[in-house]
Amino acid sequence: MRIPLSILDLAPITRGQSVGDSISASVALAQRAEEDGYRRVWYAEHHNMDRIASSATSVLISHVGAQTSTIRLGAGGVMLPNHAPLTIAEQFGTLEAMYPGRIDLGLGRAPGSDQNTMYALRRDPQSSERFPQDVLELQAYLAGDTRVPGVNAIPGKGSHVPLYILGSSLFGAQLAAALGLPYAFASHFAPQALEAAVATYRREFKPSEQLDAPYVIAGVNVVAADTTAQAQESFDAARRTFAVGLFGRGQDLTDEQADELLRQGAGQHVDQMLVYAAVGTPPEVAAYLEGFRDKVGADELITAHQARSSEDRLRSVTLTAEAMEPVRA
Repeated sequence: MRIPLSILDLAPITRGQSVGDSISASVALAQRAEEDGYRRVWYAEHHNMDRIASSATSVLISHVGAQTSTIRLGAGGVMLPNHAPLTIAEQFGTLEAMYPGRIDLGLGRAPGSDQNTMYALRRDPQSSERFPQDVLELQAYLAGDTRVPGVNAIPGKGSHVPLYILGSSLFGAQLAAALGLPYAFASHFAPQALEAAVATYRREFKPSEQLDAPYVIAGVNVVAADTTAQAQESFDAARRTFAVGLFGRGQDLTDEQADELLRQGAGQHVDQMLVYAAVGTPPEVAAYLEGFRDKVGADELITAHQARSSEDRLRSVTLTAEAMEPVRA
């Protein structure tokens, strides 16, 4: 049996696109993923980033949900310290009422932003320390067993939206194991602790009402194209985008300027982030993903398709599906 495949969508705003174009491309991506048998599409909460349009995660999920019919949709994830647990329970309870049985809620504790943006969000710098307690409070709202006397999530109460813990360190692995929740590792951009975190999670896992055995989702970059050269060109473009986003923030750099940024040291940092990347033709991508799955011991792969254009991204999604024959939910 081939491993289940899913997609992580940051709703990228490519050069020359508007935010509206980006959102339309995300709808098209989810529709294509549904047609091609992917299990779920998740959207990541980021703020104050010029090239990412997925900041209002629940709003984007609602829009995509109205234009798809079967694929699961969710947050990958909501950065819970940016929000009150009650607010997130209400938002995702609303989504579950609108699209029953299709909504996931992945939770992270990172800010998804920088220090100034944290201030703009009115986020308490110590809020991440309350993450485990906030997860439990949120979980209770969704179960209809509130931890705050007299306060219920309406909508949300009794919806039992499934929770996933996201992470890139041992902290998330230990928390997911202790709570008996699925664990999604952000190895598509923070790969360093992947194997240690998965081993810790599996070793320490305690069954829960939601989950009776460990379940690992691992992130991996994918660029599938009709030729190896085309795939490499798209991957090179992705490296430029990462370099500009990390080290040229606020600047609209040309490809030549981005390449110079990579040569000046950004390349080493970017390549460390993109260690796990399946780049090539469908057989090459399939071989890489199967090897990655075996190395990590993942139960599901969530793919981040890096591409120069929306059309190339859709092509990558379809070629990967054809190569891997995703297992339908």
